[in-house]
Amino acid sequence: MTAKEVLKEYWGYDSFRPMQEEIINAAVEGKDVLAIMPTGGGKSVCFQVPGLMAGGLSIVVTPLIALMKDQVQNLCDRGVKAVAIHAGMSRHEVDLALNHAAYGGVKFLYLSPERLGTMLFRSYLDVLDVSYIVVDEAHCISQWGYDFRPDYLRIGELRETLNAPVIALTATATPVVADDIMEKLGFRDRLLLKSGFERPNLTYVVRRTEDKLTQILNICNGVPGSGIVYARNRRKCEELASMMQSAGISVSFYHAGLGGQTRSERQALWKDGSIRVMVCTNAFGMGIDKPDVRFVIHYDLPEGPESYFQEAGRAGRDGLRSYAVQLWNGIDLRRARQIEDVSFPSLEYIEDIYQKIHLFYEIPYNAGEGRSLKFKMEDFCRKYGLQKAPAFYALKYLQQTEHLSYSEEVDIATKVRICVDRRSLYDITLPEQQMADLLELLMRTYTGIFNYVQPIDEEYLSRRLSTTVPQLRQLLYRLALEHVINYVPADHSDVVFLRHGRLEPGNIDLKPKLYRMLKENCHTRSQSMIEYVSEETECRSRFLLRYFGQEDTEDCGTCDVCRARKARECDREGLREKTRKALIEYADLSGGHYSVQDVVARFSNPAAGFSPDYLDILRELIDKGIVPPCGD
Repeated sequence: MTAKEVLKEYWGYDSFRPMQEEIINAAVEGKDVLAIMPTGGGKSVCFQVPGLMAGGLSIVVTPLIALMKDQVQNLCDRGVKAVAIHAGMSRHEVDLALNHAAYGGVKFLYLSPERLGTMLFRSYLDVLDVSYIVVDEAHCISQWGYDFRPDYLRIGELRETLNAPVIALTATATPVVADDIMEKLGFRDRLLLKSGFERPNLTYVVRRTEDKLTQILNICNGVPGSGIVYARNRRKCEELASMMQSAGISVSFYHAGLGGQTRSERQALWKDGSIRVMVCTNAFGMGIDKPDVRFVIHYDLPEGPESYFQEAGRAGRDGLRSYAVQLWNGIDLRRARQIEDVSFPSLEYIEDIYQKIHLFYEIPYNAGEGRSLKFKMEDFCRKYGLQKAPAFYALKYLQQTEHLSYSEEVDIATKVRICVDRRSLYDITLPEQQMADLLELLMRTYTGIFNYVQPIDEEYLSRRLSTTVPQLRQLLYRLALEHVINYVPADHSDVVFLRHGRLEPGNIDLKPKLYRMLKENCHTRSQSMIEYVSEETECRSRFLLRYFGQEDTEDCGTCDVCRARKARECDREGLREKTRKALIEYADLSGGHYSVQDVVARFSNPAAGFSPDYLDILRELIDKGIVPPCGD
């Protein structure tokens, strides 16, 4: 099938969006391609169409677990086989998924980047028929990027084993980052396809205000349709949502601290319009293709133009007029500078956090490699008397230097193992028939359940038993009390994965050169964001486009800076017209007998409210013969 035939069959569309066909054609021709497309530009189609056209499997590397799950589900709903491997899965789950990818006709294997270096994944490389290596959020491979992930560097190593072209995609990459991406991914020939970042239907507005809530309420009441309000932390999300609800706004909040089911429910209610406004952290929005978002408001300053451009770009994907509003005041500028300091605690502090993580779990030196640990930041900080923010950023830096992986708020599935011998199982008398029905369903559904602790799909099992998920959990608990199963309830937790055995003090390479570079990049991005909100003369759209290397641009005409300029021009023109009429009247009343000194005396006083260009206007009137020349 041709690319358009695949698009029609699986998506129902007759034509591609701008740039999609060029990217797909390059991939089909076997070229390495880096595609830079704005948020909502339809990046997934750019690798899914060539993946479906090819005979083998596409490996898709993405750091976004929620997006990964969503895309796998969407593909499966279209009849395309796809599987995902991410943090929170057991070794046995990963083994089953890889086996399915190798022998089960799977077209797309989604991987979180930390899985690329595992022995288990590498043991399957010889039997995986890989057509494409897809790198989503490709800016993560660049140390110059705003979200550097060292695991992404393993993709370059992967290319040495797999002879497959690369499709790299990102919404935000400066020219320096784009060059670095292509180098790190080992592009054979550098092909960069970049669509324009202009969003002519998106109006950028910056408002300096001490009363941000009133501004938010004014926007919600003045702009019809759905919206997003971004706040930096979870507590602020909940506070804002509560105050907005008290003001009569249909609103909810969303952050990574909510359970997976709650997040899914709220996202679904917002997408179908049951909830009008979502107040959220940056955990919300990735992969959400809601076309009719009319406004995106940022309550706090984002870390840099990259994240701001991506989040603001979730407004107006249907092409209709929409608004991206950034609120700020002096407190935000001070906080931005404080965040810079907190984001990079000292290397001595980071090394201390490394040791305390191992002490927290009583892991001795040279032990712990490969352990996946459920981690509660609050408990950890309480035990050692630490502040949460610097401890969090220390963990992030330990991840960037490949000492551990830190995943926030991972949904860990319910797991079950039948601990009774299969032959004696039918001799057991259970107090309820429904318990026996569940046990039989578990045996039929999960073939390895006698040998391994298996993750189970609670919603599927509850539907089969015509019961609810809470009732299913109660049945599982009661089976565990009867010593028939081992039952590990579902959990929602941060996860720390240890990449190597515990190192002794002084032996931890924290890469000071990388530390200094990342700190400098962070400062540059923060300063650019401060410049963006402080700017009063350059068009907002032009400022952002210039940041991303797009120099040949025009004023948008709709942002607050452009509108203010138009208003000043109108005022200036109005003042000139007033002065013009006054000069004609003055010359007429003087009977043509007036001097330059008389004009200066009458029109130069600012209190008189005339244009400061009154002499130029007079000269024009004389040149056109509208008034007579003045005397000496």
